[in-house]
Amino acid sequence: MSSFSSAFCVLAFGAGTLATRPAQAQNQVANYGYGQPGTASYEHFSFWTLNGRRSDVGYAAGANREDAQVRYLGPAKPNGQPGFKVKFLSGRTLYVVPSGNTLLVSDATGAAPKTFTWEYEGPVNGVGTACSVCVADATAAMRLVQAHYLK
Repeated sequence: MSSFSSAFCVLAFGAGTLATRPAQAQNQVANYGYGQPGTASYEHFSFWTLNGRRSDVGYAAGANREDAQVRYLGPAKPNGQPGFKVKFLSGRTLYVVPSGNTLLVSDATGAAPKTFTWEYEGPVNGVGTACSVCVADATAAMRLVQAHYLK
């Protein structure tokens, strides 16, 4: 067998092996918070994508960040503004409206919305763990929400 034939066989086998290996899933998350972490009034939303598609919404609240299951209900136009709805297992529905780089979150009662801001997840002053799936900044977080949750 010539060296060209050997090299071709090795390359063809290697390419075939790579083609059969599943690609790594690509997650991204945009995190938003309201209030001071570690306090009873704190609330946190996380908006996830998987392989460029909307996947999950996370919610946690309170000093201990107790999780509550939330389901994305689709686009909505509260007060004529483009946004979307999320619903808790309890039946409570919230409306989420992007505004600049923040999210205005309200319920159906017409009460003033809460302003959620992007939250950095990662090391502070070199202490902590980097979040490899978190978006880099408030602008990227808003792009993720607008591209995947307003449709």
